[in-house]
Amino acid sequence: AGSRASIQTALRTLLAVPWPSQRDVRSALQLLAVLQWVLSFLLLGTVSLLLLIYLLFTSLWLIPVLYLAWIICDWDTPEKGGRRLPCLRRWTVWKHFRDYFPVKLVKTHDLSPSHNYIIGSHPHGILCVGAFCNFITGSTGFEELFPGIRSFLTTLAGNFRLPVFREYLMSGGLCPVTRRAIGYLLSQKGTGNAVAIVIGGAAESLSCRPGVTTLILKNRKGFVRMALRHGAFLVPSFSFGENDLFRQVVFEEGSWMRSIQRRFQKMMGFAPCLFYGRGLTSSQSRGFLPYSRPITTVVGEPVAVPRVENPSRELVDRYHELYIRALLKLFNENKTKYGLSESDKLHIL
Repeated sequence: AGSRASIQTALRTLLAVPWPSQRDVRSALQLLAVLQWVLSFLLLGTVSLLLLIYLLFTSLWLIPVLYLAWIICDWDTPEKGGRRLPCLRRWTVWKHFRDYFPVKLVKTHDLSPSHNYIIGSHPHGILCVGAFCNFITGSTGFEELFPGIRSFLTTLAGNFRLPVFREYLMSGGLCPVTRRAIGYLLSQKGTGNAVAIVIGGAAESLSCRPGVTTLILKNRKGFVRMALRHGAFLVPSFSFGENDLFRQVVFEEGSWMRSIQRRFQKMMGFAPCLFYGRGLTSSQSRGFLPYSRPITTVVGEPVAVPRVENPSRELVDRYHELYIRALLKLFNENKTKYGLSESDKLHIL
């Protein structure tokens, strides 16, 4: 009788516990979606490499040997359009990822499938959340907004040398930010291709902090030269809110820590940033997850570019200036709509 009473008491206690609401479940799924993305980008390549090295010294040594042979045979694939998997781009987890911030894509002008495009993505931020969500996942409706256009996103070539991670990147439509890879997409895959390049790169991430919009663009002209060589139209895009996702310790120009960051960036291709976001258990704690701040990526008006096999420096400068004008116009016309004030300026270095 005593055991029956204790069981009944335990059941009543269990039933009295409030079940999580739909909102709680959605919040948990969104948090997990962002967590898997952050861990994938920060750890998947390194962990996979260490695991394969470890397996070499076990009875499963054949697995890393066969995979190494596969990578050797498949070495050039990232620079030849990659290996997109449409099912991964439509993965349900990306909808939860989108809703965590949330991320929104805004179209201002049509993109014709009869042309190819280079989309300049600004700003870099810490982890390029806006660029990834809009140009790699299908969660914000890029293909519906721009019918007939296939989007790609470029990233550091070194990422494609990491085992397993390279397959993950290629499956989503990521390619190395190299002349060969971009040239292939703009010349060997017909028309209707849009290659997104985060032009500011690692150097821009060092200036990323809330309330400051600084772009590294003045001397970045390689993307314009590529556009001219292939007759690809230039399209500016700006992700409002990208710099609000993390807090960064910014070292002043001329300081010894800033010089260390610059040297590391030149050697490794990326800059070591000291940043923090929210924790896993609470938005008030500190951790490595981004804060849930809205990101709105606005895609601007394309700048028509002629095809010139060997463009002169003057021609590159002219279209670089036209691109900057289009970007400034896009920023100024939309800044008050998406969280900035009329007095906010776009600083281009």
